[in-house]
Amino acid sequence: MFRPESSVTSSCIVHGVSDHLAVILEVEWEDTCTEPEVERVFPVYNKTDASGLQTFLRDKFVVWASNGSNVEEIWNNFKNIVYESIERFLPHKTLRKNSEPEYYNKEIKRLK
Repeated sequence: MFRPESSVTSSCIVHGVSDHLAVILEVEWEDTCTEPEVERVFPVYNKTDASGLQTFLRDKFVVWASNGSNVEEIWNNFKNIVYESIERFLPHKTLRKNSEPEYYNKEIKRLK
């Protein structure tokens, strides 16, 4: 069964092999079924430059502790320091989505 049914333009039944009948469907096919490949970037925590990170945070602590008139401003300063430290001292890895169909298993991959 096709979804949506409006994609079927015509259908007919023809004689097949022996006493079997075959169904021929003409379908409007749109190439919207494929999902775009998505890349994700994430930090690799076990390869952190720990000494550089400690020095950076020690230097930023004085500035962070003395600035800010309200809790919201202090929080935003702290958050920005953490994000900056992640970008500077943690290496990042790009994870690409597997482009093979979900039904591929070891046996089918072996046949390739």
